[in-house]
Amino acid sequence: MLTIRLQRLGKKNYPTYRVIISEKGRDTKGTYLEALGNFDPHAKEGSMALKTERIKFWLAKGAQTSNTVHNLFMKAGLITDSKKKKSVFISKSRRAKLDEKKKSAAPAPAPAPSEPVAEAQK
Repeated sequence: MLTIRLQRLGKKNYPTYRVIISEKGRDTKGTYLEALGNFDPHAKEGSMALKTERIKFWLAKGAQTSNTVHNLFMKAGLITDSKKKKSVFISKSRRAKLDEKKKSAAPAPAPAPSEPVAEAQK
């Protein structure tokens, strides 16, 4: 399966990325089919230079996007018919801790009345 994803470039502690398409099982630092653009997370404006026609071509052919690239394409307006994807993996143990924390922070439900209130007589 073909995947559109990011390839890390740049200096230490100052990454820039290349948007590439390659086989899902291949290493991102290895060979790729085509470079589809660049992404600089440090630049304020114009941080993405994308080949939109080629990206649309590969998406039409059935290529999938990584979660981060999917969110970047939504921001750029290339993908409009879906919602953002989570791009952070949370382990089962961490998920359990977060759920436990939410339960303890949630307010306790109001107690139900023990006896029904008698209706006013006419």
